[in-house]
Amino acid sequence: MANHVYKLIELSGSSPDSIEEAVNNAITKAGESIRNMRWFEVLETRGQIDNAKVQHWQVTIKVGFTIED
Repeated sequence: MANHVYKLIELSGSSPDSIEEAVNNAITKAGESIRNMRWFEVLETRGQIDNAKVQHWQVTIKVGFTIED
């Protein structure tokens, strides 16, 4: 098994539909420029309220990816 070095970054994704979609939006967009993403951790969840209803979700995640040799 090889030794790995990881870099951590924080991302915030948003969605009008769900927390899960907000996370997926952040990871999908990051995947356009970041390779070797391995895991994520939810750090913070927020939402926008309008007329006593949730209108939008925003989730901040920490993402770990391996550094290439």
